[in-house]
Amino acid sequence: MLDTTKKYDLIIVIPSYNESKSLKEKKFISFLNNKSNVAICFVNDGSTDNTLEILKSFESKLEDQIVVFDCVENQGKAGATMMGMNYCAEHFNFDKIAYLDADLATPLRECYRISRKLNGKLTFVFGSRIKKLGSRIERSSFRFFTGRIIATFISNILRLGVYDTQCGIKVFTKDLSIVVFNKPFLSKWLFDVEIFFRIIQFYSREVAIVKMKEIPLRKWVDKGDSKVKMSYFFKLWLDLLKINQAYKKL
Repeated sequence: MLDTTKKYDLIIVIPSYNESKSLKEKKFISFLNNKSNVAICFVNDGSTDNTLEILKSFESKLEDQIVVFDCVENQGKAGATMMGMNYCAEHFNFDKIAYLDADLATPLRECYRISRKLNGKLTFVFGSRIKKLGSRIERSSFRFFTGRIIATFISNILRLGVYDTQCGIKVFTKDLSIVVFNKPFLSKWLFDVEIFFRIIQFYSREVAIVKMKEIPLRKWVDKGDSKVKMSYFFKLWLDLLKINQAYKKL
């Protein structure tokens, strides 16, 4: 259990479903040993392998910086992330909160670097997989091209000049996270899109634009073991339509 009397600078929520092969203890422990003001909340999303045992082992080694929230039944990434964010907001004291993929396609140090961009004006910052000079963005050609098609469509729906809504690293102030994650999402996998809509709904479009910032990642490596099945590519468009209908008045 994290220290309830301490104020953390950042808590990172990591939803984990059958991640026993991808969880790297050394990376998590080493990072936290150098960041005493950061904590990690792992959310076991009803895993059927030994993910929970591994996470509990992590927790036992750094109890003041690692906490495990166990979902007995699988919620999907949206539900698990929401439950982890709300659990942290209810039980712990912190300034900023992020969510990140368990495979660390985005390294922990990148998450921390991006979190430092939050300030008095910005309340929401998110990573972007823009390949540019000096960065290391490794992604298969197929994933890149299909991703760009989807991203362009999403950007048009949102009416925001966002390059990459689906990158798995997003950071919020505590107050904004409570607003964004206060109810279930319409889609298990496209909840990132809904996050933008909820922020626009909360602030108004004009204010939201100056409250958020997209930050290019220095490193992102596709691990090739996505939990999203290829068959979802076809259902994805129905989910986008459903989300667009729900927020079309914004």
